[in-house]
This record gives sequence, structure tokens and C-alpha cells, in this order.
Amino acid sequence: MMYPTVVGIRFSDVKKAARNPKPLLVTIIANWVIAPPLMTFLANTFLAGSPQYIPGLILLGLSPCTAMVMWWMFLARGDMAQGLINTAFNALLMLVLYAPLAALYLGVSGIPVPWDLIGVSVLVFIALPVAAGAISRRVIIRRKGEEWFKDVYNPAVGKISIVALLVTLIVLFSFAGQRILDNPLLVGYLALPNLLHYAIMISWTYPLGYFLGWKYESAIDTTLIGSSSHFEVAIAVAVTLYSIGSEAALATVIGPLLEVPLMLSVVKLGLRTRKYFPRKKQLA
Repeated sequence: MMYPTVVGIRFSDVKKAARNPKPLLVTIIANWVIAPPLMTFLANTFLAGSPQYIPGLILLGLSPCTAMVMWWMFLARGDMAQGLINTAFNALLMLVLYAPLAALYLGVSGIPVPWDLIGVSVLVFIALPVAAGAISRRVIIRRKGEEWFKDVYNPAVGKISIVALLVTLIVLFSFAGQRILDNPLLVGYLALPNLLHYAIMISWTYPLGYFLGWKYESAIDTTLIGSSSHFEVAIAVAVTLYSIGSEAALATVIGPLLEVPLMLSVVKLGLRTRKYFPRKKQLA
């Protein structure tokens, strides 16, 4: 899934994107300043009667996505070079900020953060696809030409990535399917603060890009990075802290079940509204 999202990136575009720090700043504010306290507030508000589930939701709010978000940006036709920079920078911040923020919002100390999982995630979902994309792009264009690369190779790997997404969805829902069938009302109960969190984050990040006069590609990147979560890390931490069969671990499982259809909805929203960007164009 990740390789097709980065193989089309021209690294000259990455250099240009680095000169535009505003989208990166907004994603940092969204992921590390607003999202954690917002999810903490929503979890404590709506799950006050079931406090055993609250830590799982807080862990989701603390985990900005550094993996599948590249795929969402690819589907939404965002600025992949800008998105790569923003995603990579937030992944590095995760190494520094995750443990202290988890300790702060969970009210505990000595959080056993799975550094190996975070490190492997950054390596597999960012470093490896970027390196493979850069090398294969250069080799293919040199041998076959840029036209063949754009017209033949890129569409082919794009189809493969769609199949990979479908397989991911099947595996994801099959693992959690029995829990949903056994506790349908509980899933809805846990989904409410999650849905509100996504809705709030999306409702201010996307319009912000519009009112700041950004291009659509930068606005949709910021929205997707600022609203999605790295549920793999959240699940791993919940299992480490509270055990695999805990209520907190169950709460983190709800995250990916909601995020996939929600992010696809945001992609659809972006594609339908991109004609309104940038705002200055409409005012001219």
C-alpha cells in the first residue's frame, strides 16, 4: 500500500515543500496540542460511567498516524511531497512526546512505550517505501522513460495498492468482528467520543486551509494528518499497560474500525470540494 503512494514523488518537489512550513506547523498543533486534551475530555465526558475504557481512547488521541495517512493523501490527490515531510516530522516527534504526554493524560508514570514498534513503523511505512520509491523511480525512468513510468508503471502499482487496501480491511474487520457481534451496543458507546473527536478535528483543519488561502493539496494533507491516528501503537501500549483482554485494549480496537471508513469519507469530501481551493482564486 505504501510504495505506490511515494513512488510518484519527485524529490525536487520535496525540497520545494520544505520551504512551506505552515502546513507542518498546523499538523503539529493538531496532533500534539489539540488532539490529546480533546480526546481526554470527550472520553471522560461520555464514558464517565465506564472509566475502565477511558485509557484506551486517550491512547488513540495521543497517537498521530504515521503510516496509512500517506495512503489517504494518495487517494485524495494531496501534495505527496508536503505530506511526506509532515508525516515524517510527526513520526520523529512521536519518539519524543509520546511517553511524557501519555504519563500526563493517563495520570501515571513509567509508561512502557513500545519504542521498537514505533521504530519499526517509521522504518517500514516511511523509510523503506521512500527509499524503494526513489530508487525504482530513478531506474525505471532511466531505462523506460518518464512517459512510460507515468502512463504504464504508476497505474499498474496503483491497482495493486487498492487490492492491498481491501485485504487490509478484510483482515482488520475479521479480527474484531466477533467482538462487534458480541457487544454491538458497547461498540456504539465507545464509538461516540471517537466520532466526535474525528468530526471536531476535521471541522477546523480543513476550513483553516481554505481561509488561509492554501491550495487544496496542502489543505487536505493537513486535515488527514491532523485527524487520523496510529492505532497500532495505541493498541500495543494498551495491551502492555492493561493486558490484552482489558477494556482499555478493546477501546483502542474501535479506533481503526472507525478510522478507515471515516478517512475514506474525508477523501471523498476533499475530492468533491477541491474546486473551491484556493480561496484567493475565488475572490479574484
